[in-house]
Amino acid sequence: MPETTQIPQRIASVMGFDFGTRRIGIAIGQRLIGSATALSPIKARDGVPDWEQLEKVIEEWQPDAFVTGLPLNMDGTPSEMSRRAAKFARRLEGRFHRPSYTHDERLTSYEAKRQVMEESGYQNFGDYSVDGLAACLILESWMSEHPKAGENE
Repeated sequence: MPETTQIPQRIASVMGFDFGTRRIGIAIGQRLIGSATALSPIKARDGVPDWEQLEKVIEEWQPDAFVTGLPLNMDGTPSEMSRRAAKFARRLEGRFHRPSYTHDERLTSYEAKRQVMEESGYQNFGDYSVDGLAACLILESWMSEHPKAGENE
């Protein structure tokens, strides 16, 4: 179910996350153009990120807000991973004092893997991470639902 939250126009730069237990994909995007770029994923240990490494990425890019993909079951019900992803989103907000949103990411990792196989032929996703691409897809989907108005609009 799409969010009904009104996103403030002052939120322009957004950092997106594809939460995982071993790696967390990261992307940075601009709401005005609705485009995102993958960054290097960070390692996680059982879903717990290297907070110092993540802090360095956040300090470098200075996003106005965060968006974490919520891996719901296909019927829209919460999964164990979606509960963990939501907890990660809450921790981001608490640690870094920026708004943190979640976004339905069903089939995002599948789509990222399909794109990689189509473009490069890679099928070893342990060696060739699709986490950043998945984070881009999550963030671009969220931005398409929450576009930023132009200065003259």
